Amino acid sequence: MLEPNGPLPPEIYWRRRLVAIGALVVATALVIWVAFALLRGGGEDKQADAGATTSAEATNKAAGSSSAPSESGKPSGSTTSGSAAPVAQGQCPDQSLAVKVNVGQPTYKTGEQPVFGIVITNISSAACERDMGSGLQLVSVQSLDGARRLWASTDCYPDGTPDVRTLNPGQQAAFTVTWTGSTSQPSCAGERVPVPPGPYTVVAQLGSVRSAPEPFNIA
Repeated sequence: MLEPNGPLPPEIYWRRRLVAIGALVVATALVIWVAFALLRGGGEDKQADAGATTSAEATNKAAGSSSAPSESGKPSGSTTSGSAAPVAQGQCPDQSLAVKVNVGQPTYKTGEQPVFGIVITNISSAACERDMGSGLQLVSVQSLDGARRLWASTDCYPDGTPDVRTLNPGQQAAFTVTWTGSTSQPSCAGERVPVPPGPYTVVAQLGSVRSAPEPFNIA
């Protein structure tokens, strides 16, 4: 719309100036608000990223993750006694075996020959190879309280034929030993005499692994 020629009345002139100034103020405020919103949005994104990183670090710590190499604990096995006997390289260690002894009957008459059964079990989770020859097994007869040793299978027969067995996890190897009922000493020294009637115990051992004592009687 064309304006009429000539100067505008003062009231119209100032009204138009105020409208123009008001529009400029509104536009400036809008630009400032948009810029502030963009800056604030970027800060929130950074805070969200930082929060995610912190959460991930907390999760890792809770899970116990670590770049350091872990050390495995010492394996446990059946009860051992004394120092571990040397084991041939490549054979299973004592800790992977359990030894049990049993008696053929609870009571033997004087002059009878007690029979002992030895059972060796692989208690590990992997197949295991071990020389279980008679020279490496130790079967001993003791007094009931264990204070006196009366006989041992290796006193007079220290050597034996090698007997290498491979046992799967849980598999057993069984052996029998017959005792003449007479005493013995290391290197078969001294006189061998029949043990007197009474209560006794027998213990079997392979390497450093010992069985629990098993009681029996000589009548």
